[in-house]
Amino acid sequence: MTLSGTKVECFNAFDKNLDKIVVGQILSVERHPDADKLVICQVNVGSENVQIVTGAPNIEVGSSGQKVPVVLDGGKVAGGHDGGALPEDGIKIKKGKLRGVESCGMMCSIEELGSSREFFPDAPEEGIYIFGDDAVVGSSAVEYLGLNDTVFEYEITNNRVDCYSVIGIAREAAATFRKPFNPPVVTKTGNDEDVNTMVSVDIEAKELCSRYVARVVKNIRLAPSPKWMQQRLMTAGIRPINNIVDITNYVMEEYGQPMHAYDYDTIAGHKIVVRTATDGEKFVTLDGQERTLDAQTLLICDGEKPVGIAGIMGGENSMITDDVQTMLFEAATFDGTNIRKTTKKIGLRTDASGKFEKGLDPENAMEAINRACQLIEELDAGDVVGGVVDVYPDPVTKKRLPFEPAKYNALLGTNVSDEDMLSYFERLEVEYDKDANELIIPTFRQDLNRDADMAEEVARFFGYDNIPTTLPKGETTMGKISFEQSIEDAASEVAQFTGFSQAMTYSFESPNVFDKLKLPADSVYRKTVVISNPLGEDFSVMRTLPIHGMLTSLSTNYNRRNKNVKLYELAKICLLYTSDAADE
Repeated sequence: MTLSGTKVECFNAFDKNLDKIVVGQILSVERHPDADKLVICQVNVGSENVQIVTGAPNIEVGSSGQKVPVVLDGGKVAGGHDGGALPEDGIKIKKGKLRGVESCGMMCSIEELGSSREFFPDAPEEGIYIFGDDAVVGSSAVEYLGLNDTVFEYEITNNRVDCYSVIGIAREAAATFRKPFNPPVVTKTGNDEDVNTMVSVDIEAKELCSRYVARVVKNIRLAPSPKWMQQRLMTAGIRPINNIVDITNYVMEEYGQPMHAYDYDTIAGHKIVVRTATDGEKFVTLDGQERTLDAQTLLICDGEKPVGIAGIMGGENSMITDDVQTMLFEAATFDGTNIRKTTKKIGLRTDASGKFEKGLDPENAMEAINRACQLIEELDAGDVVGGVVDVYPDPVTKKRLPFEPAKYNALLGTNVSDEDMLSYFERLEVEYDKDANELIIPTFRQDLNRDADMAEEVARFFGYDNIPTTLPKGETTMGKISFEQSIEDAASEVAQFTGFSQAMTYSFESPNVFDKLKLPADSVYRKTVVISNPLGEDFSVMRTLPIHGMLTSLSTNYNRRNKNVKLYELAKICLLYTSDAADE
């Protein structure tokens, strides 16, 4: 992947140093005879029953039936129970005795498994992690927790916004390894109702919002997401919340398209208006902070009020609560430059704004929102209303570039055949119009705009290491000095030949020098450029004549009994001309 231009920054194996860890069930808990804070547990680990001594506060005398992660004799855990830095080689667990009682393994906290309560909020603050009833005794605890996974981190350049998603990386991987690319199959969703009768959308700031797609979901049923979704979100560094929030985050990571949900019942007039704010307009965002906006800030409004700052954060007045019944889903495309400027002005940057500011593909919005509605139906999180509101004033078209293999080879110094180039482009979903001899660029590849870009794609898949070393080509020309330099050299040569020495004086002067030089009050040389932060009054304006500096130098030499002095200076001056003076 790195060699094809998608640099792998690092990878993190969640199951690193996790060995011989199974689901165990506590059969009995007895008090340790020689330690008040220790208990003796008999644990069923599937193949046998083992005895484990622990001091966990949530394992009490007389309790039983809890299913817990157990590392067997000879196994390893990632770290200690304190949640500190993980040792490079983990911690090996051996059979031993605690206060004279044999312990054949260890029950684990979530920190000892290399994770934290941030991603497993059901884990106790102190003590052993307790599995749900669906955990199978003797099975892999690592697999049950979804820790048998590896996360790769990629260094993506800002021009490859299509790779800021799982689908984008998958598309690149398929092209690199010559494998088929299989995106999610999005099926039609929705009941017999028409969403266009429930909500309308009006884009006033068309230059800042190229597309706005909306769908409605009724009878919202908030619940925890299924384990597979929670595990995938956690591996991406996102803490699961509930099924609705998790679906929006899941689709954002999958498609790279941020979405937002509003409480439909709080949308006045059941109308969405995309407009810019007025200077000084106030708005309270979801984090409870009041923001002062300007005329360049793009807002999502209902029939009466703003309900969100476009592409950044929704408003407190339309937030999704546990009592929500009907929800409005939004997937839109906003101007990236405007989003970036707004985040800096209001001091608020989010995951969504980080994607919007790079410039998203408007064609992706529809696919993403339909995918989200598909997941809502699959997870039984609500009833999707049929149809979609799609305001798309100026649909994007696929760019067409001439196919110029000779130019690509000339730029690269290669000899790649036309057929090989076309095979590379086909893997990248770039179509070829043979009749017009043109390449048709997919809309998600916003970085392909000229022949140099296409040559780079050829280089990526031909292999940078296969490009031969070649000498630079081009016409060489003799260097020469400019006309101004030739004049200065000639003047200096004449002056020095006649006995003059070159002087260099200050470009900053005092405005009082013009009185010393007895210049007329209306002289053009009194119109100076004033320094905004001068060192002092003596250096407060740019010189309009070099003569004062020359006279000062001559005066200094004369006062020091050096009367035989001849000076010249090739000086730059600053003349300030008004429009009236220019007309004259």
